[in-house]
Amino acid sequence: MSKKLKIAIIGCGGIANGKHLPSLSRLEQVELVAFCDIISDRAEEAKAKYGSAEAKVYEEYKALLQDASIDVVHVCTPNDSHAEITIAALEAGKHVMCEKPMAKTAADARRMVEAAKRTGKKLTIGYNNRFREDSLYLKRICEEGELGDIYYAKAHAVRRRAVPTWGVFLDEEKQGGGPLIDIGTHALDLTLWLMDNYEPKIVLGTAFHKLSGKENAANAWGPWDPKKFTVEDSAFGMIVMKNGATIMLESSWALNTLDAKEGKTTLCGTEGGADMEEGLRLNGEKLSRLYMNKIQLGSGGVDFYDGQSESAPDTEMRLWIDAILHDKQPVVTPEQACVVSEILEAIYESAKTGKAVTFD
Repeated sequence: MSKKLKIAIIGCGGIANGKHLPSLSRLEQVELVAFCDIISDRAEEAKAKYGSAEAKVYEEYKALLQDASIDVVHVCTPNDSHAEITIAALEAGKHVMCEKPMAKTAADARRMVEAAKRTGKKLTIGYNNRFREDSLYLKRICEEGELGDIYYAKAHAVRRRAVPTWGVFLDEEKQGGGPLIDIGTHALDLTLWLMDNYEPKIVLGTAFHKLSGKENAANAWGPWDPKKFTVEDSAFGMIVMKNGATIMLESSWALNTLDAKEGKTTLCGTEGGADMEEGLRLNGEKLSRLYMNKIQLGSGGVDFYDGQSESAPDTEMRLWIDAILHDKQPVVTPEQACVVSEILEAIYESAKTGKAVTFD
């Protein structure tokens, strides 16, 4: 077998241990050789569980980047450091997977795109919802033109009471926002990707702090501290694209609704429609004839879909490493992820000013 790719992890918290490390450890083509975290015990624990015998531990990412043997860096830190670390890693000659969202600000996202072009290294962003079986199946349907011209869509990222109370999720300075930038970003990325439309024209948004101030609120991850809840509890946006297609984006961590759905999309086209509210449902005369009216995708997929049985994170990591080894474009390109960040920022700006934001 050819030389294994040497991978470093910067940020050894929840997303690294919940997604990146388990999935990377199952790939024969890679070796986890470096772990960095400002809390050294977390890096040591990650090394003990996933690292090679010679793996190194760092508290400072700049020292890690000086190791010329490292091929790939995964950035799993809070949003405000995504751009700084990613750009430094690219300039140090590493390929980079950065967790979503791409950056805290659109300006930083654009700097990351420019750095990838300047250095010639590969950059991708961790939008793992693209790699679910239902998402991959629906992408194929869209590419084959079965929905026709998709002119209206809804991007769903709604939780009723599931506010993440750990880490820095409630800290606007570190994260740049709340549910919109945290889970709304996934739903928007999925919707834009399926529509294959990355040209926004005008954005109107609202954001609310209606439930965040309540004391001892019932919550899936325990009550939050209202004094520390400095981000929105819900946010909504209307995005009109240059071709007239319109997307309604809804996001919340706390909202008085029974209609909760996350990481899903609804697509309406000239030849048919599709939604992910219950598995994947397709409608339209042509679709009905070819695929039945309703398709349920469980853990085993569907009998006529030759998809893989691996998890979405496993697929995400496998295809990312394959892109590096075979010099292919990553499934999630930095240019696509940058548009997501620009739209999210426009929603926040519109919510603050009460005015629509127009793109050039």
